[in-house]
Amino acid sequence: MEPTQTVCVVGLGYIGLPTAAILAANGNDVTGVDVNPRHVEEINAGRVPFVEPDLEAVVAGVVAQGRLRAQATVPHAQSYIVAVPTPFTESYDVDPKYVRAAAESIAPQLRGGELVILESTSPPGLTEQMGQYILDARPDLTLEPGEHNSLYLAHCPERVLPGRIMIEIVDNDRIIGGVTSEAAEKARDLYATFCKGELLLTDARTAEMAKLVENSYRDVNIAFANELSVISDRLDIDVWKLIELANHHPRVNILQPGPGVGGHCIAVDPWFIVAAAPEEAKLIRLAREVNDAKPDFVLEKVMAKAARFREPVIAALGIAFKADIDDLRESPSKAIVERLATELQHARLLVVEPNIDQLPDSLAECSNVELAEVDIAIDRADIVLALVDHHQFKTLSRDALAEKVLVDTKGMWR
Repeated sequence: MEPTQTVCVVGLGYIGLPTAAILAANGNDVTGVDVNPRHVEEINAGRVPFVEPDLEAVVAGVVAQGRLRAQATVPHAQSYIVAVPTPFTESYDVDPKYVRAAAESIAPQLRGGELVILESTSPPGLTEQMGQYILDARPDLTLEPGEHNSLYLAHCPERVLPGRIMIEIVDNDRIIGGVTSEAAEKARDLYATFCKGELLLTDARTAEMAKLVENSYRDVNIAFANELSVISDRLDIDVWKLIELANHHPRVNILQPGPGVGGHCIAVDPWFIVAAAPEEAKLIRLAREVNDAKPDFVLEKVMAKAARFREPVIAALGIAFKADIDDLRESPSKAIVERLATELQHARLLVVEPNIDQLPDSLAECSNVELAEVDIAIDRADIVLALVDHHQFKTLSRDALAEKVLVDTKGMWR
């Protein structure tokens, strides 16, 4: 089968690699580019450098077929997809350094007529800014459609759930935002090679804002649940039972509380709206503040219970940002453990994280922290702190927990 077209995916992380793999599996000739030599080596060996169900089988297959290869340098391609981090600064503005670096690495390869898509989560206007980085490096190109030296820019945000990426990347509806209508149509044609969901065409700025709005909506709902958990604790009410009962109303659907909000989407995206409209984004800002404060609440509860022991041993179950993945980005659970390690120097912290084989540097350098198996950690612990509802923790024996002081932020052992 002849390839549909040549595609270069810049950034082979949690979104870029699945995108590259699924494009290759659907007949495209794909080159993935990453600055991390380990990622390049692992992918070219048909392996995946992080945990994501079903991804490794697809990567192994398309690499063996010669449809996907990884390298450190950007080649010429008909289409480019940029999937690099978009962190925010201390003032919550986007830091475009990775997008700029990607644009400047793509620019020398362009001949005219190429499609460049930004998949990274972006505040309104960043796709156009990426285009300007390219034009600054290549003033011979234009964004005017139809010319022989035209460049086509689009924003096509991902909306997938870690742990279900290989399903949702195909089945979910997709927003396709073009800087021009011609760019949107070209992007639609590329995503149509693998996407079974509806392809919804709009302009780039609306597409950028739509992704931010989706995650801000979820952040506001989680903030409501987290605030309820704090109120319920004060009133001696089981918040999970409370929410369960309230959700029996046919028009109520309250989400579940937890130790905070993590990941590189919900914990980050709302701040881009706040930065873009600081006077107007009052509710969105307040929700972020509520969720950012939840780790403090958990920390205080653990420290109060630890005060009962001379040298407490704390089993911290989970430091990923959500269940059954290895992603630690913006994880409130990891932040809680880091602060406990600092503020309880006399305590021993046994971290149980089934999806990693070594602690992150921030914890590995702490002399009172170690990575442990779940059974060993619980056996040794005075306090068991549940931070992530990994499936391994949901089935723990109640007998094993019976003599322990429990702090359950996920409602697993009510």
